[in-house]
Amino acid sequence: MGFTCGLVGLPNTGKSTLFGALTRTKAQSGNYAFTTIEPNNGIVAVPDKRMDTITHYIKTKNVVLTTMEFIDIAGLIKGASKGEGLGNKFLGHIREVDAIAHVVRCFEDDNVPHVSDIIDPASDINTINTELMISDIESLDRRKTKIEKLARSGDKEALMQVEVLTKLSETLDQNRPVRSIIDFNDEQKEYVKSLTLLSAKPVLYVCNVMDPSDTENGLVQKVKEIAKEDGSSVVALAGKIEGEIMEIEDHDERKMFMEEMGLTETGLDLMISAGYGMLDLATYFTAGEEETRAWTIPKNAKAPQAAGVIHTDFEKGFIRAEVYRLEDLVRYESEAAIKDAGKLRVEGKEYVVKDGDIMHFRFNV
Repeated sequence: MGFTCGLVGLPNTGKSTLFGALTRTKAQSGNYAFTTIEPNNGIVAVPDKRMDTITHYIKTKNVVLTTMEFIDIAGLIKGASKGEGLGNKFLGHIREVDAIAHVVRCFEDDNVPHVSDIIDPASDINTINTELMISDIESLDRRKTKIEKLARSGDKEALMQVEVLTKLSETLDQNRPVRSIIDFNDEQKEYVKSLTLLSAKPVLYVCNVMDPSDTENGLVQKVKEIAKEDGSSVVALAGKIEGEIMEIEDHDERKMFMEEMGLTETGLDLMISAGYGMLDLATYFTAGEEETRAWTIPKNAKAPQAAGVIHTDFEKGFIRAEVYRLEDLVRYESEAAIKDAGKLRVEGKEYVVKDGDIMHFRFNV
């Protein structure tokens, strides 16, 4: 399953620098607007310390982490929803991603001009959120005109859709993003998802600071207040330093550099993990001598769905799943001992896979 996270932000927030650090590439960057025109794509592994634990007890020839795709999207300016700057391209690219990592400038640097000549995270966030919401309002208005005609005939589905569209419009008119609505039922949520609204996408605010010791500055605190209001997440990191860390190939040298900076883990690892988490995903593992691998699934996926991520034949011919927990592996130290202790469970088609499950599937095609 492929999951994509689009990096967005005003020009000169450090977005492309972060993308380069994330993907260990030299992304195009510069101290002027629209350095990025066409989006850059990069696949990154999702760090997971549980994998180290599994491979400690189950020796394997190959380790495969789950991944996410990050897309560096062109910087946006006020008026994008009306086609200003690269607005139309920006909105088109962002519509295709599963989630948004909104890079917010939380540093002062006279050598890097700000598009509005003042460092104000709240204003920057409002600029982008407003453009996304204006685009959504226009999209909803077009849909409502079509659906309302059908609803007048008494069509039940159309009546539900009109109710949802009305609530969405009212929320946007209050300058609140669609993602802030939490009381839709399952049917309504599926309909909202089908609308591919820009302000419905989950958002991770990435506060870009100058120094790793400055991740709690006043500008970052402003972003955290905004994120709390609209139900989003926040990560603060020093993009320039993260880029320097990623350029160090030697593991020990990199660790030493991080210790000098007071870092126990990179901000990029935190960002990747947060991006993965906000997509409402879970991870299960398969473990064996040939390969131990992490697999991405939606939370609350059932066993056949989880098996289908490996291969569609696994889902079609699903018979059962053999499951155990990581803590049991730590306690008993081998799969054989887990089985002897009666901790290896056999689960059927209705089993809801839990994050961190270690699984083997039995299937027949």
